[in-house]
Amino acid sequence: MKQTDISEIIFHGEKYSGSRVKVAGWVRTARDGKNMAFIALNDGTSLKHLQLVIDKSKFASDALSACLKSGVSVEAEGEVVPAVAAGSGYEVNAESLSLLGDCPGDYPLQKKYHSLEFLRTVPHLRVRTNTFNAMLRVRSKVSFALHRYFQERGYTYIHTPIITGSDCEGAGEIFRVTTNTYDDAKTAADEAEYIARDFFRRKAGLTVSGQLEGEVAAMAMGKIYTFGPTFRAENSNTPRHAAEFWQIEPEVAFAKLPDIIRIAEEMIKYVIKAVLDECPDEIAFFENAFEKGLRAKLESVVASDFAVLDYTDAIEILKKADVKFAYPVEWGLDLQTEHERYITEKAFGKPVFVINYPKKIKSFYMKQNDDGKTVAATDLLVPGVGEIIGCSEREADYGKLLEAMTERGMNLEDYKGYMELRKYGSVPHSGFGLGLERILMYVTGIGNIRDVQLYSRTAGDLMA
Repeated sequence: MKQTDISEIIFHGEKYSGSRVKVAGWVRTARDGKNMAFIALNDGTSLKHLQLVIDKSKFASDALSACLKSGVSVEAEGEVVPAVAAGSGYEVNAESLSLLGDCPGDYPLQKKYHSLEFLRTVPHLRVRTNTFNAMLRVRSKVSFALHRYFQERGYTYIHTPIITGSDCEGAGEIFRVTTNTYDDAKTAADEAEYIARDFFRRKAGLTVSGQLEGEVAAMAMGKIYTFGPTFRAENSNTPRHAAEFWQIEPEVAFAKLPDIIRIAEEMIKYVIKAVLDECPDEIAFFENAFEKGLRAKLESVVASDFAVLDYTDAIEILKKADVKFAYPVEWGLDLQTEHERYITEKAFGKPVFVINYPKKIKSFYMKQNDDGKTVAATDLLVPGVGEIIGCSEREADYGKLLEAMTERGMNLEDYKGYMELRKYGSVPHSGFGLGLERILMYVTGIGNIRDVQLYSRTAGDLMA
């Protein structure tokens, strides 16, 4: 008999009512009564469990006892029937039950509350909990919704390199990639010889962004997006930063800052609506476990117009705030998370695009405004998280781009091709980067980026 997904019986039980099915999964909990036993079975296809009802008289006691333990895997066949408890959907009267994989008594996931901190110590098992079952399903839906948004609008999906020769931002926070050994480092006469021995004969690293390569594609394809893993060697131990994360980055030719702001807002609303429509059980779980009022918050985002606020005005709002911030508030300084959250949570109560940042605190590739002090850049700030999107119109003028790179002491040879895009048919163009984990934190209410990844990668912690 073909195995049936538990989600099929949970959500379409009436279709299977009265039919014999075969199911398999892991025992989440089990109850052993005098005459009857009950198993809550989960195969990962649904947040909800399927109840197996077992008439103990039909099974050998030893074989049955082996199946009534949390963590074991079992296979069962039986008839789908309406649950005895009204409103509980459907259950399976088990006619056969067999143990697939035993689970000894030292199984870490017992029938009790486990903190997220504890679960990080068992990343290979935490996926079996309701929290990570729900998170991974939402992560899948968000990823697919992002692809769907851009595909429906004629964007071309571009695969940009994982190994690159530049760090994009010019900040140096890059993981080195090398085939050199410790002996090479000891025996090389100088750095030039050391590099000459390496695979690429030059310094290489893991990508911090697919933007620069994405701009190359946009200058031929018009509308493109990248979506893949990104790596930043930031020695940061905050709940918002990870050394490895996934990022979606559209680049759009002929688009100026207002255009890319509109696209970013539309995309965020599209993704959130998809989660609300397709993951109601998961959202209900997260609302109960992590953030009260989560659904209302997300529905409000979909229904509201995002605010647009000039950086200069943001600084004035923060200076007038009746709050003692840990970090200083002055024009020319970057906004910290506490500032971002005050603006979006207290000052506006909804997502906010902060625009026209000082050029000295933003990247070299952002279009310089006519005032000579600011750039056509924006960060999207959302309640509960702060910044989730970094966005800008790109500098299309060769001379201004050269000036910005020279001021930062960047190696121009590493960016020769990128600069030549401004020589050969340059056009206004814009783009942004959205960290997948950031939006997952927002839609789930989970407060730590380590808990919206299968395995987290942070400074000093290589979970395995």
